[in-house]
Order: sequence, then C-alpha cells, then structure tokens
Amino acid sequence: MNSRQRNWLLIAAIGVFVLAFGTVFEPERALTRYFDTTRPAVIAHQGGDGILPGNTLEAFKNADGLGVDVLEMDLHQSRDGVLVLMHDATVDRTTDSSGAITDMDFATLKALDAAYHWPFDGTSPQRGRGFRVPGLEEVLESFPEQRFNIEIKQETPSIADGLCTLLRQRGVVERTLVASFHRAALGEFRKACPEVATSAHRWEVTSFIAAQGIGLPGLHNPRAHALQLPLKQYGIELTAEDRVAAAQRLDLYVDVWTLNDAAAIRDAFSRGVDGVITDRPDIALAVRDELTRSGDLPVPDSGGDRDLQ
Repeated sequence: MNSRQRNWLLIAAIGVFVLAFGTVFEPERALTRYFDTTRPAVIAHQGGDGILPGNTLEAFKNADGLGVDVLEMDLHQSRDGVLVLMHDATVDRTTDSSGAITDMDFATLKALDAAYHWPFDGTSPQRGRGFRVPGLEEVLESFPEQRFNIEIKQETPSIADGLCTLLRQRGVVERTLVASFHRAALGEFRKACPEVATSAHRWEVTSFIAAQGIGLPGLHNPRAHALQLPLKQYGIELTAEDRVAAAQRLDLYVDVWTLNDAAAIRDAFSRGVDGVITDRPDIALAVRDELTRSGDLPVPDSGGDRDLQ
C-alpha cells in the first residue's frame, strides 16, 4: 500500500467515525460582522513577522498602515493575569530573557526586548530599538476599526473567561475571530463567549476533511465559522478547489496559512479561498491588487448564509 492509499484509508476510517458521531450535534453559530470585509482577506500573521518582529505593537501598526483586513496574533496570560501577545509559551526564542510566560508578571514581560533575536538569522537588526511584549488590551485599543484573529496558545490555566470579558469590555466582539488548535481551550472559550466567531480546532478540521474525502461533506456539522488550513498536510491537499467549495457550501470560510511568496499567494487566491494568512502582507496586498486590476481575482463562493446581515 502506497502513502496515498494509506492517507485515503485513514480518511475513510475517520469518515466512519464522523458518520456515527458527527451528526449528533446541532450547534448554533453566532452572527458576526468579522467576515464583512474585502475577500479574499489579507490576514497579517503576528502583524507581519516577515517585515517587523511579530506580535509587537510596531508590527501591528505597520500592517494596519498597509491596509490589511485582519491582524492575527497569539495569546498567553502572565502570572498576574494579564493577556499578552507572544507565539511561544516561553520568552526564550524571541526576547533577551528566558522562562515561561505564566511564571512572569506583566511588568517583567513588558521590560523585555521583543526583537532581540528577530529575524532569527543571527543579524538582529531591531535589537535594542524599543520593541516590547504588548498586552492584548493595548492592541485592541490601538486599532478601533480593525478586525482581530486571536489564537489561544495557552491551554492551562484556561484564559477563556478573561479573554471573553476583555473582548466584551473593549467592544470588539463583532470584529474578532478566536482560533486555537487545542480542542479544550476552544471549547471553553465557546462556552464562555458564544457570541464570538471561532475557527475550527484540529478535530473539527479532521471531521470536515474526512466527510469530504468520502464524498459526503454534509455529514460535517460545523461548530466554527472558519477553517484555517495549510495548503497540504500528510500528503493530503487540504485546499483543493473542490474542498474549498465544499466548505463554503457549509457556510465555512477558508483561510490558508502561512503563505509568504507571491506565487503561493496567487495560487491560493486562484482556488477561491476566503483569506490568506501571511508574514508578508505587503506581498499579499500587491498580488491581490494585481489580480483585481487584471480581472483575474476569483470571488469566493458566498455559500448559503455566509454573508451575515
């Protein structure tokens, strides 16, 4: 049996599970204005980590100035309960210190050099230039018109209640999508904040791919508003045109990550995806503008109720 056959056998096996258990849930998805923006959307990964140090206020300001549709960021919580933006659970890779975020107070985190190692090639051109670890609240306040894609990285202790409270207090519920690979973390957030749109966690993505792989995508009952996927994984083309279209018929938006060169971004747009998550939002915006001018930019399938009023 070759690898392709093994992949489809795995999909079929999961499909049996989906058939048996995947239709017993009837979740209600919150209405949201998050998706009422230009499509395909340009989503600045960590604010554009290929341009400036990611998950910093400077990166987000630069991306906002470029005209991106969404700012994407990663979320943890400090020891004293402040929601902070950083990709990793520790500060080792990006800053001039070491240790777990959950073991540090926000004042300590705020004093670190968030550009100390960026761009991780030994050059560190932004070291010592004032890049800091921001709190989520500061970022939400700084961009009163922006949309936010917030990925929960931390599993324990849960930050669902704190995140929900902050989104409500800052009035950004309608402009926010919350994501997480972690099933429990996302489930906790959905329970705490059902009015906020979410993307699919790993098992939900697997459920959709399995159902679509056996030709019965309708078996997948979406709990999320969006699928955020790589182009390919385990030899399976996750964002083939037919799969994108099948997701959109289920009122799911499809964002692909993380694409940073013009050819890959152009190819993703050609498949009809709803958004591209990128470290180079400048390149993605240029490609979208080029395709728009030439008339070659596909309009993503609007699906049934995907355009929420």
